[in-house]
Amino acid sequence: MDEPTTGLHRSDTGHLIEIMERLVDEGNTVVVIEHNTDVMRQADWIIDLGPEGGTQGAGRVMFEGTPRDLFERERVVDEPIHPRLGLY
Repeated sequence: MDEPTTGLHRSDTGHLIEIMERLVDEGNTVVVIEHNTDVMRQADWIIDLGPEGGTQGAGRVMFEGTPRDLFERERVVDEPIHPRLGLY
């Protein structure tokens, strides 16, 4: 899914997360391109590509791991991200 939360109300985002969790529970693989931190917190694995996007993107893997791994990493692309993920 490519940024499925775009334009959704926060409560609808919660419903979307529940649907994605059901798909995974049924044995499906769900791949999501997303910047919404509520969705990122629910991920089993995060891959951050960068440092830029679109035609500016270098396509390098900037981070790969669990949301907890992301929290334990001090900085990702010069931006402290863990406070936004709500992982403490």
